[in-house]
Amino acid sequence: MKDIVISARRIRRELLIFAVCILAALAINAGSILWYKTEWKEMFTTLHITLAVAAVIFVLLLLVRLLVFGCVRVFKRKHVTAVSIR
Repeated sequence: MKDIVISARRIRRELLIFAVCILAALAINAGSILWYKTEWKEMFTTLHITLAVAAVIFVLLLLVRLLVFGCVRVFKRKHVTAVSIR
């Protein structure tokens, strides 16, 4: 059986993407607090829901990234090297 090696660079990239997802979920939560004029303590009391929303955003981004990667890989053109005739 082959070992799967995940590079530190890839781990850092995924953690950065997940951190951005958490910030986006917190921004959505803050926007809803402003919109519905509720108390700011809901930023902490609904933290588990905010993390769940961040996970959903991360999975959706993962699906989009896989779709884009697949399309780029399918439609990638192979480079044809020109052969010079002397």
